Amino acid sequence: MTLLQPRKHADNAMVSIVLPVFNEAGILQHLTESICDVMETVGHPFELVYVNDGSTDGSSLLLDALAAADSRIVVLHLSRNFGHQAAVHAGLQQSRGAAVVVMDSDLQDNPLAIPRFLEQWETGFDVVYAERFNRKEAVWKRLLFYGFYRFLNSIADTRIPQDAGNFGLMDRRVVDTLVGLPESDRYFPGLRSWVGFRQVGIPVERDARYDDKARVSLAGLFRLARTAVFSFSSFPLTMFSFIALLSAAVCSASIIFVSWHKTVTGLAIPGWTSVIITASFFGMLNALGISVLGEYVIRIYNEVRKRPVHLVERVVSSSSETDTQQTSQSNEEYRLLGMVQEIDRTLNPEPETIQEMAGND
Repeated sequence: MTLLQPRKHADNAMVSIVLPVFNEAGILQHLTESICDVMETVGHPFELVYVNDGSTDGSSLLLDALAAADSRIVVLHLSRNFGHQAAVHAGLQQSRGAAVVVMDSDLQDNPLAIPRFLEQWETGFDVVYAERFNRKEAVWKRLLFYGFYRFLNSIADTRIPQDAGNFGLMDRRVVDTLVGLPESDRYFPGLRSWVGFRQVGIPVERDARYDDKARVSLAGLFRLARTAVFSFSSFPLTMFSFIALLSAAVCSASIIFVSWHKTVTGLAIPGWTSVIITASFFGMLNALGISVLGEYVIRIYNEVRKRPVHLVERVVSSSSETDTQQTSQSNEEYRLLGMVQEIDRTLNPEPETIQEMAGND
């Protein structure tokens, strides 16, 4: 277990607050005032990074007016509606703070939780996420969210905290790591968990939307759930291995059953057993073939995503920082020298090499 060390100079560190916006003109003024009141109480310098994700209700004009009136407000206008996850990514790219808070702009994420995030960050945590409880939504929607988070966590290759959405705080190095990931089909809570570092969750009550009109449709939620499953779990492909095992079990049991009655009791019923054995045998072969192909597809997908093989949290060495820097510099110089020598050998081959090439011709 890693011991936490309080952050140096954290009291004066800038905090960026990223807020994706899609048709939220009715609440932007109140939201801005609420966040500013909280942040002024905390005492950290801060900036609000609004990302206008193709709003059509006048939000863009209101955001421009807010930015003109307050230099701490930055507004990004996307060329069209790219979706919530893309807007979050754009805001992270624009943010400048040592700590970055991501929250929704519909008042479901309470700004009063930000000081609690900052307290945990100042003690040494790199990621502080909200564990949402007491959601103010329809029963069927709460059940869907409840079931989805637990199903995803049960099949995910990397543990993803249950009931944790976008709302939370990240240290700058975590933000830089997330922004540097090359994949474009993103599920932000999953990527935030995947990068690791020191993470902690705190319970935060999920408030109701100010107008009770969800901006993301049910189809959009299912698309996001599909992205989460296929991005962080190989179960949809590996389940064919279980199907192959089940088919093999049915085939073996049928053969044993028929052989027993044929040789011992003489009660074997002709006809149906051959159908069952043949169907289960070839079903096993099909499922086994699909599972083998699935293993290759998983590996191809992992290569295409180009997620880093590992991420380094910190390096501990008994040598001084100067020695470490000099060693790194020497290693880099040695690598560059080798590249130069290789190019020189290619452009100016040795006489023996030229004679060998002439002899081969």
